Parts: sequence; C-alpha cells; structure tokens
Amino acid sequence: MKLLFWRSLVVLFLVLGFIGALLPGMPTTVFLILAAWAASKGWPEVDAWLLNHPKYGVTLRAWRANGTVPRQAKWFASIMMFISAMLMLLTNAPLFVKIGTDVTMLIVAIWLWLRPEPVCYDRDGKTK
Repeated sequence: MKLLFWRSLVVLFLVLGFIGALLPGMPTTVFLILAAWAASKGWPEVDAWLLNHPKYGVTLRAWRANGTVPRQAKWFASIMMFISAMLMLLTNAPLFVKIGTDVTMLIVAIWLWLRPEPVCYDRDGKTK
C-alpha cells in the first residue's frame, strides 16, 4: 500500500510536469523535483531515470545535492508568476482570492531568489 502511494505521487507529479512543459505559465521543474522526491521513496528506477534525464537531470541533481536553482530558472519563474498575478487581477475572482494568490506567488518568488545558485566552473576548474 505504501509503495502504491509513492508511485501514485510519482505519476501525478510527472503528469503535472508534462502539462507544465506544454502550457506556458505552469511550472515543469517543480513537479519533476517532486516526482524525483516521491520516486526516491518508492520507485528507484524512475528516480534514476529522472536524475539522468538529458534535459532536467542536472537541475534535479543540483537541487537534491544543494537545494540550488539556476538564475535562468529564477528569472523565468518570476516573470511567469508576475504575468499570472497581473492576469489574476483581471479576472472576476473575489478580491480575497486575487490578493491571496498574488501574495502567495510573491512569497514563492522571494523564497526562490533566496535559494543558492549552482556553482559553474570553467575549463581550468575556476569558478565563473
């Protein structure tokens, strides 16, 4: 039963990550980080596949090792959250929903920018 729970989470997060790869404004990497976390609890083959993925593997390994987020990802996420916040203000949602959503995105953006960035090395082994 426990294994089924973790694997169900993996599938859910992978589906959300796939949707995020197709839809602008919805994150991909966050859901892949969650999928890798759930996979590490109950699906080691998928965990290894995610960590060795040619596009997302480096980011997932860096997150797991040091909790780092690349600057480009921070900018992209922040811009998308800003656009989403502006669009939210144009909706017919109740005011408390608009404010709550926008404040939540602001808190996430602040947290994101407080995360360390991966250290990059040049060919000589010096940091860039």
